[in-house]
Amino acid sequence: MQSRFFTITDYPNGLPERELFKLETQPLPDLNPGEVRIRNHWLSVDPYMRGRMSGQHTYVAPFRLDQPMEGAAIGEVIASNDERLKEGDIVSHMGGWRDIAQISADGVYPLPSTDVPEQAYLGVLGMPGMTAWTGLNRIAECRPGDNVLVSAASGAVGSLVVQLAKAKGCHVVGIAGAAHKLAWLESLGVEPVSYRDRTAKELSDAIQLASPEGIDVYYENVGGICLEAALSQLNEGARIAVCGMIDSYNAEKPAPGPSNLSQILVRKVRMQGFIVSDHWDHYGEFLKEVSPQVAAGDINYKETVKEGLESTPDAFLELFKGGNTGKMLVSLND
Repeated sequence: MQSRFFTITDYPNGLPERELFKLETQPLPDLNPGEVRIRNHWLSVDPYMRGRMSGQHTYVAPFRLDQPMEGAAIGEVIASNDERLKEGDIVSHMGGWRDIAQISADGVYPLPSTDVPEQAYLGVLGMPGMTAWTGLNRIAECRPGDNVLVSAASGAVGSLVVQLAKAKGCHVVGIAGAAHKLAWLESLGVEPVSYRDRTAKELSDAIQLASPEGIDVYYENVGGICLEAALSQLNEGARIAVCGMIDSYNAEKPAPGPSNLSQILVRKVRMQGFIVSDHWDHYGEFLKEVSPQVAAGDINYKETVKEGLESTPDAFLELFKGGNTGKMLVSLND
């Protein structure tokens, strides 16, 4: 049996070119003790993967050049040399960016038995969902009645943040770009604000109109003008959970900091970055709260699906062009 997988041939500066990604084929060896072979059904592409293309170790090791890339995936065990897993098990693992994964069973987890589609465990019930729940509750300590602002509010993380905050009885403002994304946010009971063709001052004014009583919690996914606009609207004692700053991921040189960073001091704001893997021991708690809401249809989540392994790099690159509403996925089910 053979595996097809993507590698990168160089570490890019700026937005990666499509030609950086190379699709390769390799025969699979016999299973070693403790290994499993998985036929992938779904692959996840996520903005954090851009950092792994930098060649530098951040909170996760970089991708190795000309070696199989990694990412979250859902698939079916087709061969097992581990007593914990058997053929036919549907599992989550990190052997993505390929069609057949042969990996150690230590990082392979059977999906829970729930009435949700399996790919939900790459999105609303997977790492993005857990990230949303962690940042809102454990980092920002969101309370009922808070005024909440979320950047990239129509994305995989942001779209769950806004709904969890609404469920707490919060007034929620969501920043997005495309008209259909703003319309979706409005349908969720969120005050939509567009960042398109606006300066930081203009965006700040729009946020003030959407939330005249200021902002108590800011869930940051973007950085750039979104952060500068938000800082001017924060209430005293506001909390900022920094999940990501996608605005800078492909920057070719350092961007200047917000001109109003002093507002953190003036308004006694707490700003904290976090990495969701540090909080994974709370994943069961997250599932217990959110999984029933997803199964019952109380959580509205969207997926943008690209078809076929060959489309994986294109799906990844579209994340940086606003090409996704909700979770970006690659389907290998054809």
